[in-house]
Amino acid sequence: MDLIRISKAQLAFGTHPLLDDADAVIEAGERVCIVGRNGAGKSTLLKVLDGAVLLDDGEINRVGELKVSRLEQDPPKGAEGSVFDYVANGLPDIAELLIEFNHVSDALQTDQSPSLLNKLERLSNKIEAADAWRFESRIKLVLSQLELTPNMRLEKLSGGWLRKVALAKALVSEPDLLLLDEPTNHLDMNSVIWLEQFLKEFKGGIVFISHDRAFIRAVATRILDLDRGKLVSYPGNYAKYLEQKAHDLKVEETQNALFDKKLAEEEAWIRQGIKARRTRNEGRVRALKALRNERKQRVEQVGKTDFNIETAERSGKLVFEAQHVHHAFKDKVIAKDFSTLVMRGDRVGLVGPNGVGKTTLLKLLFGQLAADQGKIKQGVNLEVAYFDQYREKLDEEATVQDNVAEGKQEVMMGGRSRHVLGYLQDFLFPPARARTPVKALSGGEKNRLLLAKLFLKPSNVLVLDEPTNDLDIETLELLEDIINQYQGTILIVSHDREFIDNTCNSVWAFEGSGQITDIVGGYTDYEQYLEHRQAQAKELEKQHKQEAEKQVKQTKASNKTTKLSYKLKLELEQLPSKVEELEQALEKQQEVVNAPDFFKQDSQTTQGALNELAELESKLEAAFERWEELEALQNQ
Repeated sequence: MDLIRISKAQLAFGTHPLLDDADAVIEAGERVCIVGRNGAGKSTLLKVLDGAVLLDDGEINRVGELKVSRLEQDPPKGAEGSVFDYVANGLPDIAELLIEFNHVSDALQTDQSPSLLNKLERLSNKIEAADAWRFESRIKLVLSQLELTPNMRLEKLSGGWLRKVALAKALVSEPDLLLLDEPTNHLDMNSVIWLEQFLKEFKGGIVFISHDRAFIRAVATRILDLDRGKLVSYPGNYAKYLEQKAHDLKVEETQNALFDKKLAEEEAWIRQGIKARRTRNEGRVRALKALRNERKQRVEQVGKTDFNIETAERSGKLVFEAQHVHHAFKDKVIAKDFSTLVMRGDRVGLVGPNGVGKTTLLKLLFGQLAADQGKIKQGVNLEVAYFDQYREKLDEEATVQDNVAEGKQEVMMGGRSRHVLGYLQDFLFPPARARTPVKALSGGEKNRLLLAKLFLKPSNVLVLDEPTNDLDIETLELLEDIINQYQGTILIVSHDREFIDNTCNSVWAFEGSGQITDIVGGYTDYEQYLEHRQAQAKELEKQHKQEAEKQVKQTKASNKTTKLSYKLKLELEQLPSKVEELEQALEKQQEVVNAPDFFKQDSQTTQGALNELAELESKLEAAFERWEELEALQNQ
């Protein structure tokens, strides 16, 4: 069933057409990814789909009472109240009930007066009558998976956290059509993987924009390509889209070349001498005019970013050496007994949950912070260039041009002088855009500007902290190529799994409680390491259980001819309470192991917990066996 149908859509901002006679259909149950260059109009298209932006011309038809929920690219501004209240407002029919119930529940933590208890009971009955408990559970599940605390105040949250709150609000609303603009931005890898599964189980239609290629491959059932105002649908997965799109562009280039050749021939004919003009065919003249008009209307493919990195002299062979480093911030351990050796040319990816301390470790390695314990040795002749996730190195009030050249007209690249406007065009900043204040740029443009600044600095060590946010896929792939050609050492903090796979030869996995595991390879190798470790834990648990069963059988065999003495009678009387204690202990330990973040802990902690679980299971089984055995003897 069609949810939305767009026909002959026209939309332009100024002289820049975003939609030019475009057609598209969004069907129920499908997951459509919109792809296109930065500035192509992807975010605007989402706004068109939910009616926030109107077409200049054309038609858009929506089915019946279509319920649409949209996550915007920018975080909500001026939002107030608690996280729970904001997210619950995504359920307008029952939001007031759930919000009030949450407030009363919080109040009861300090005031258990009869009036509050009665109010809570009345609200519970209303929620029960509205069949709304499932929504409260849904809110808490989504908040938990996105690492959001229900009572956090929105006024105190950064832009990245606010965006996670907005994502939670969109997800809980259960709309017919879910519109998501860069949903993986500011999410760590565990949250992204959870979101993938959540969206695959979602019953409604989904239209989303993303630069995360692994996420697109996992979620999308169809690709909608927005290129020069046209929308082209590519059924199937992302890999098929890439193959077909490359073919289509090649066909377009061939057709344009043939057209241009024909036009050149006709232009040469019309410029022939007087004799030719006397005999020229008027129909051919009209055809030439039509060719000229068609050539004038052609929209050329958008230019590609073209950049190189200014390199410094080689660093020493040793870049960093860390020995038994321990560092904590307040009560939070960042690194515990961390040792590593980074040599010239290494490419290290730092992966782990948000806030675990990846950026802090980089500051320790570069001497910007002093470690609490341990030694860090830096190599010689290090020239470091930083790509900063917090955009601290951009002057928002200055122009793009002045941010790069600091008021000069020339920049140095590869030992030669270049005009700053020409250099910026390599990063897709035309002269008019280069004179624009930075505060007017989109997120993707700011990232390109940071790259433009970064690559002018001679370096032999690159530090890239979340470089992929807001970059379109084509620019991402070019950045990967540039990184792979770079002769120096690279440290990358990123939640983009494919980017890590394509650029890194080792991974530092931050697993919580200061545990940092060094893995050879990329993110896929880290996933395989986790799978192997979990398989080992299960095998160890199985061995413990088999050993316990063996001991029980041996005990049972040795006691076959035993009469029930006073001592055995006493043991039989004590067994029921012993079994009850073991069951309670086993239940508590099972809750520990089933916790969502259990395997985020260090391997020593998780293995210890699994061993304890297996031991309790064995003890309980042995107690039941012993109970049954003693009762059988008693009844002989």
